[in-house]
Amino acid sequence: MSPADTLRLVLLSSLWGMSFIFMRVAAPEFGPVPLVLVRMGIGALLLVPLLLTVRYLKLAWDHKGSLLLLGLINHVIPFSLLALATTRLEAGFTSLINATTPIFTALLGALFFATPVQRQQYLGLAMALFGVYVLSADRLDFSLGGDGWFILAVLGTAFCYGIAGNYSKTRLSHLPVRVLAAGSSAMSAMMLLVPGLLLWPSEPISGLAWINGLALAVLSTALAFLLYFGLLASAGATATSTVTFLVPVSALFWGYLILDETLSLQIVAGMIITLAGTAIATRMIRLRARQT
Repeated sequence: MSPADTLRLVLLSSLWGMSFIFMRVAAPEFGPVPLVLVRMGIGALLLVPLLLTVRYLKLAWDHKGSLLLLGLINHVIPFSLLALATTRLEAGFTSLINATTPIFTALLGALFFATPVQRQQYLGLAMALFGVYVLSADRLDFSLGGDGWFILAVLGTAFCYGIAGNYSKTRLSHLPVRVLAAGSSAMSAMMLLVPGLLLWPSEPISGLAWINGLALAVLSTALAFLLYFGLLASAGATATSTVTFLVPVSALFWGYLILDETLSLQIVAGMIITLAGTAIATRMIRLRARQT
């Protein structure tokens, strides 16, 4: 990976790590769905100009149904679930649970998309899920006022990303990245318009919440998408996938620095186990078979 790509990777992980901070501050005032409307609406306005050529507009129109589905499973539902979770859960904690996305991608790929899973990957899957248990075992309270449902919301986010990743790889890989990014963002904004306005809060939204909502849209959505797809084209999918491991570290750092969130031994241990298991499951760490 070139120095420029390394810089892109670090910046991208920081922007996506900061997204958990932005949601943590803005979601309680906006509400989950209105906040995601702001995120995707402004993101779409910034990205759609990338489609303003006959070729790209025709591709987006010809694949509007696929882009609608991608927007639903990769933006509308998971972003709303994440925003809901951050009304209750700490930013760093939420990002660590969300880091299980490659686990769901591998499992769903094996079950529904004929993607083979090798033996060492099962070990990684088990480790990562155990890491999630270490992180959340004492918080799986599903009674009124408990954290259990919010943790499930984050796992639901990772599940949606797993579906979207496999769907994009098997059905949409022939489309240019700008069509995928801008087209799915525009479709998402249209889907969110009516529910977002209907659920818009009756109380005035503070300037601080607006700043975080706008930063979420401009920095962690539009700019991050451009960095991500540029890195994907330059460094390849394997190198780009390492952002999965950097985002939780970034979110934990920013949460500690800005929101005074705690870094307990349980959080650190759960992070190490979860990310190590994910690295094995995605074969970024390869285990050698014992020679006999």
